[in-house]
Amino acid sequence: MRRTGTTRRGALLAAGATAGGLLTACSGGDDGGADDPGSAAAVRAEKALRVRSTRTSRELLRQYDAVLELHPDQATRLTPLRDSVALHVTALSPPPPEKDGSGKPKPSPSASASASASPDGAPVGDVGGAGPTPFVPADPGKAVRELAAAERRSADAHAEALVHAPPELARLLASLAAAGAAHSYLLTKGSSS
Repeated sequence: MRRTGTTRRGALLAAGATAGGLLTACSGGDDGGADDPGSAAAVRAEKALRVRSTRTSRELLRQYDAVLELHPDQATRLTPLRDSVALHVTALSPPPPEKDGSGKPKPSPSASASASASPDGAPVGDVGGAGPTPFVPADPGKAVRELAAAERRSADAHAEALVHAPPELARLLASLAAAGAAHSYLLTKGSSS
Protein backbone atom coordinates (compact mmCIF):
# COMPACT_ATOMS: atom_id res chain seq x y z
CA MET A 1 0.00 0.00 0.00
CA ARG A 2 1.33 3.44 -0.94
CA ARG A 3 1.75 6.11 1.72
CA THR A 4 -0.24 9.25 1.32
CA GLY A 5 0.91 12.71 2.27
CA THR A 6 4.09 14.58 1.61
CA THR A 7 7.30 12.61 1.44
CA ARG A 8 10.73 14.07 1.80
CA ARG A 9 11.49 13.34 -1.87
CA GLY A 10 8.28 15.01 -2.99
CA ALA A 11 8.97 18.07 -0.88
CA LEU A 12 12.49 18.38 -2.29
CA LEU A 13 11.22 18.03 -5.87
CA ALA A 14 8.58 20.69 -5.26
CA ALA A 15 11.11 23.04 -3.68
CA GLY A 16 13.51 22.53 -6.59
CA ALA A 17 10.79 23.19 -9.15
CA THR A 18 9.72 26.33 -7.31
CA ALA A 19 13.31 27.62 -7.11
CA GLY A 20 13.81 26.91 -10.82
CA GLY A 21 10.63 28.78 -11.65
CA LEU A 22 11.69 31.76 -9.57
CA LEU A 23 15.09 31.88 -11.23
CA THR A 24 13.47 31.74 -14.66
CA ALA A 25 11.00 34.45 -13.75
CA CYS A 26 13.76 36.73 -12.42
CA SER A 27 15.79 36.50 -15.60
CA GLY A 28 13.14 37.93 -17.89
CA GLY A 29 12.31 41.52 -18.63
CA ASP A 30 13.65 44.39 -20.69
CA ASP A 31 15.64 47.09 -18.98
CA GLY A 32 16.98 49.00 -21.92
CA GLY A 33 19.58 46.53 -23.17
CA ALA A 34 21.28 45.65 -19.89
CA ASP A 35 20.21 42.01 -20.41
CA ASP A 36 22.10 41.92 -23.74
CA PRO A 37 25.51 40.55 -22.71
CA GLY A 38 27.25 42.56 -25.42
CA SER A 39 25.73 45.94 -24.59
CA ALA A 40 27.92 48.63 -23.08
CA ALA A 41 25.61 48.88 -20.06
CA ALA A 42 25.86 45.13 -19.42
CA VAL A 43 29.65 45.18 -19.75
CA ARG A 44 29.93 48.10 -17.30
CA ALA A 45 27.50 46.44 -14.86
CA GLU A 46 29.43 43.16 -14.93
CA LYS A 47 32.74 44.98 -14.48
CA ALA A 48 31.41 46.89 -11.46
CA LEU A 49 29.99 43.68 -9.97
CA ARG A 50 33.33 41.92 -10.45
CA VAL A 51 35.15 44.83 -8.78
CA ARG A 52 32.84 44.72 -5.74
CA SER A 53 33.03 40.92 -5.48
CA THR A 54 36.81 40.95 -5.88
CA ARG A 55 37.05 43.55 -3.11
CA THR A 56 34.94 41.31 -0.84
CA SER A 57 37.24 38.32 -1.42
CA ARG A 58 40.38 40.46 -1.14
CA GLU A 59 39.23 41.74 2.28
CA LEU A 60 38.70 38.14 3.39
CA LEU A 61 42.17 37.26 2.14
CA ARG A 62 43.63 40.14 4.19
CA GLN A 63 41.79 38.79 7.24
CA TYR A 64 43.37 35.35 6.70
CA ASP A 65 46.80 36.94 6.33
CA ALA A 66 46.36 38.96 9.53
CA VAL A 67 45.29 35.88 11.51
CA LEU A 68 48.17 33.83 10.14
CA GLU A 69 50.64 36.62 10.98
CA LEU A 70 49.50 36.83 14.62
CA HIS A 71 48.84 33.10 15.04
CA PRO A 72 51.38 31.17 12.92
CA ASP A 73 50.53 28.03 14.93
CA GLN A 74 47.22 27.97 12.97
CA ALA A 75 48.98 27.74 9.59
CA THR A 76 48.36 24.03 9.05
CA ARG A 77 44.64 24.55 9.48
CA LEU A 78 44.23 27.93 7.76
CA THR A 79 46.69 27.91 4.85
CA PRO A 80 44.63 25.64 2.54
CA LEU A 81 41.54 27.82 3.10
CA ARG A 82 43.58 31.00 2.64
CA ASP A 83 45.01 29.66 -0.63
CA SER A 84 41.50 28.87 -1.82
CA VAL A 85 40.40 32.45 -1.11
CA ALA A 86 43.45 33.72 -3.04
CA LEU A 87 42.25 31.68 -6.03
CA HIS A 88 38.80 33.24 -5.60
CA VAL A 89 40.36 36.70 -5.90
CA THR A 90 42.14 35.64 -9.09
CA ALA A 91 38.99 34.10 -10.59
CA LEU A 92 36.91 37.20 -9.81
CA SER A 93 39.39 39.81 -11.01
CA PRO A 94 38.17 41.57 -14.14
CA PRO A 95 39.83 40.17 -17.24
CA PRO A 96 42.66 42.24 -18.68
CA PRO A 97 41.68 44.55 -21.54
CA GLU A 98 41.62 42.96 -24.97
CA LYS A 99 44.42 43.95 -27.33
CA ASP A 100 44.20 44.81 -30.99
CA GLY A 101 46.58 43.46 -33.65
CA SER A 102 49.35 45.91 -32.70
CA GLY A 103 49.35 44.81 -29.04
CA LYS A 104 47.66 47.99 -27.80
CA PRO A 105 44.56 47.72 -25.59
CA LYS A 106 41.30 47.94 -27.52
CA PRO A 107 39.06 50.83 -26.52
CA SER A 108 36.31 49.74 -24.16
CA PRO A 109 32.65 49.88 -25.27
CA SER A 110 32.42 53.14 -23.35
CA ALA A 111 35.37 55.39 -24.02
CA SER A 112 34.77 57.44 -20.89
CA ALA A 113 37.55 57.62 -18.30
CA SER A 114 35.23 56.37 -15.58
CA ALA A 115 34.83 53.00 -17.30
CA SER A 116 38.41 52.08 -16.36
CA ALA A 117 37.98 52.82 -12.67
CA SER A 118 36.07 51.11 -9.93
CA PRO A 119 33.21 52.92 -8.18
CA ASP A 120 35.62 54.15 -5.50
CA GLY A 121 38.09 55.51 -8.06
CA ALA A 122 40.71 52.73 -7.81
CA PRO A 123 41.94 51.34 -11.13
CA VAL A 124 40.21 48.08 -12.03
CA GLY A 125 43.51 46.20 -12.12
CA ASP A 126 44.18 47.21 -8.51
CA VAL A 127 40.86 46.40 -6.89
CA GLY A 128 40.71 46.31 -3.16
CA GLY A 129 44.32 47.49 -2.71
CA ALA A 130 45.86 47.61 0.72
CA GLY A 131 43.54 48.80 3.41
CA PRO A 132 43.74 48.93 7.16
CA THR A 133 44.99 45.73 8.75
CA PRO A 134 42.04 43.83 10.20
CA PHE A 135 41.87 43.52 13.98
CA VAL A 136 42.80 40.01 15.16
CA PRO A 137 42.05 38.83 18.71
CA ALA A 138 45.00 37.55 20.73
CA ASP A 139 43.10 34.32 21.52
CA PRO A 140 43.58 31.92 18.57
CA GLY A 141 40.15 30.33 19.04
CA LYS A 142 38.41 33.69 18.94
CA ALA A 143 40.49 34.75 15.93
CA VAL A 144 39.41 31.65 14.02
CA ARG A 145 35.75 32.18 15.01
CA GLU A 146 35.94 35.75 13.70
CA LEU A 147 37.52 34.42 10.51
CA ALA A 148 34.57 32.01 10.18
CA ALA A 149 32.20 34.97 10.58
CA ALA A 150 34.13 36.84 7.86
CA GLU A 151 33.75 33.78 5.60
CA ARG A 152 29.97 33.82 6.21
CA ARG A 153 29.76 37.53 5.40
CA SER A 154 31.76 36.98 2.21
CA ALA A 155 29.57 34.03 1.21
CA ASP A 156 26.43 36.10 1.85
CA ALA A 157 27.80 38.99 -0.24
CA HIS A 158 28.60 36.66 -3.16
CA ALA A 159 25.16 35.05 -2.93
CA GLU A 160 23.50 38.46 -2.93
CA ALA A 161 25.57 39.65 -5.90
CA LEU A 162 24.79 36.63 -8.06
CA VAL A 163 21.16 37.77 -8.40
CA HIS A 164 22.36 40.70 -10.54
CA ALA A 165 25.10 38.86 -12.42
CA PRO A 166 25.08 37.49 -15.97
CA PRO A 167 24.94 33.67 -16.12
CA GLU A 168 28.66 32.89 -16.23
CA LEU A 169 29.53 35.27 -13.40
CA ALA A 170 26.47 34.10 -11.43
CA ARG A 171 27.75 30.51 -11.58
CA LEU A 172 31.16 31.65 -10.32
CA LEU A 173 29.61 33.68 -7.50
CA ALA A 174 27.40 30.73 -6.51
CA SER A 175 30.48 28.51 -6.33
CA LEU A 176 32.32 31.07 -4.22
CA ALA A 177 29.33 31.48 -1.90
CA ALA A 178 29.20 27.70 -1.44
CA ALA A 179 32.96 27.55 -0.82
CA GLY A 180 32.67 30.34 1.77
CA ALA A 181 29.89 28.49 3.56
CA ALA A 182 32.01 25.33 3.57
CA HIS A 183 35.04 27.24 4.87
CA SER A 184 32.93 28.77 7.63
CA TYR A 185 31.69 25.31 8.63
CA LEU A 186 35.23 23.91 8.68
CA LEU A 187 36.47 26.80 10.78
CA THR A 188 33.66 26.56 13.33
CA LYS A 189 33.68 22.76 13.49
CA GLY A 190 37.25 22.67 14.75
CA SER A 191 37.14 25.75 17.00
CA SER A 192 34.38 24.60 19.34
CA SER A 193 36.90 23.21 21.82
